[in-house]
Amino acid sequence: MTPLTLIVVLLCLSSAAFYFGRRQAFAVADPKTGIQSLHSRPSYYGALTALWCGIPSLILFGFWLTFENTIIINLVVADLPEEIRALSPDRLSLIVNDIKNLVSGNIVSGKIDPIMRGAADRYQNLQATSNAALAVTALSLAIGAAWVAGRKINPTLRARNQVERVIKVILVLCSTIAIFTTIGIVLSVLYEAIRFFQIIPLTDFLFGLEWSPQMAIRADQVGSSGAFGAIPVFLGTALISIIAMVVAVPIGLMSAIYLSEYANKKFRAVAKPLMEILAGIPTVVYGFFAALTVAPFIRNMGGIIGLDVSSESALAAGLVMGIMIIPFISSLSDDVINAVPQALRDGALGLGATHSETIKQVVVPAALPGIVGGVLLAVSRAIGETMIVVMAAGLAANLTANPLQAVTTVTVQIVTLLVGDQEFDSPKTLAAFALGLLLFIVTLILNVIALQVVRRYREQYE
Repeated sequence: MTPLTLIVVLLCLSSAAFYFGRRQAFAVADPKTGIQSLHSRPSYYGALTALWCGIPSLILFGFWLTFENTIIINLVVADLPEEIRALSPDRLSLIVNDIKNLVSGNIVSGKIDPIMRGAADRYQNLQATSNAALAVTALSLAIGAAWVAGRKINPTLRARNQVERVIKVILVLCSTIAIFTTIGIVLSVLYEAIRFFQIIPLTDFLFGLEWSPQMAIRADQVGSSGAFGAIPVFLGTALISIIAMVVAVPIGLMSAIYLSEYANKKFRAVAKPLMEILAGIPTVVYGFFAALTVAPFIRNMGGIIGLDVSSESALAAGLVMGIMIIPFISSLSDDVINAVPQALRDGALGLGATHSETIKQVVVPAALPGIVGGVLLAVSRAIGETMIVVMAAGLAANLTANPLQAVTTVTVQIVTLLVGDQEFDSPKTLAAFALGLLLFIVTLILNVIALQVVRRYREQYE
């Protein structure tokens, strides 16, 4: 039985355990008063039985899969000849990878070493035995735990308290995982960024005006010494993001106001889903549209009026990115505006305000916290976009505020720096982590500012 099949079977057993526990609750209830004699509702007894059935088995399943591969590899290596086991750890790791590739069928060569074939067969046999043992153990544990939980059901059992306690523990564990994942990401980026700043001074990175991270891989190789001034990269990011927001914010906000305050139900039911389709289009499609349609159009129009427009410009990338972001602002703003209490509108209209005055003076200010949240989400989406910039704005880190010139962004440079044969401990590769850390700090500052704005207006209109 494969691990995926086993998970499906365990979920089915948990569902059956729920109905078993619920039926047991009805069985132990007082015949005269019925379920009123039970401490908890019958569904809580079923949920408690299902939790007893599923959680221990899934915990065993997770631990088993965590250590299974290591144990099988150690057993396979122990059966290899002495001359292979005496190899260095790196060479032995390559042999183990070849064995795994042979097991998965990735090696299609006609000549296969008999030793490797025997090791692959041994690996497959051990894996099959492990899967069978896991299935038997997990299913036995699930059935046994469900049976024990069902036997313990009685009218005084505090099933609701136990279920809520278990759910609370699960929620705390999920929150803890999310928190520690965030901390791990930040610490890993910070560690690599510190290594970069030990090689390149922080002042050169923050205030340098030239970005050219090309460096020689070896001492005897001719290459640039590298320039790691981040200002051109962040200026390009800000330029494209500003252009995108100039396009997206007015159109998205006005669309939301019209759909929520002026459009009839039939038009809104058609227009809103059509607008939200823009959010489902892959970014590579937007990139093709920007590179093949928008950029040539801007270049041709600039040539007509005598402007020198680059074949890859920040304006083309920003315009298409703004079109992509419109649904984020429009949909979120529409939901927030619709959530404004109707009493505020009625009060303003009752005092003699016109419809437009009510929207400007009452509805929009009351919905401003949610609108700011939507705009912040759109800004984060613009800053993190990569594909459109690569295809429409290029990779050149030019120090310019001219939207008609080619620029690049932080995310594009991160992808570029981490692709290739450069050593991982070189300044070129470590620069990606420094850019990521600085981008994280900038985004954090934007979040703090947005939270302050939201808090201020929320207190005013609550």
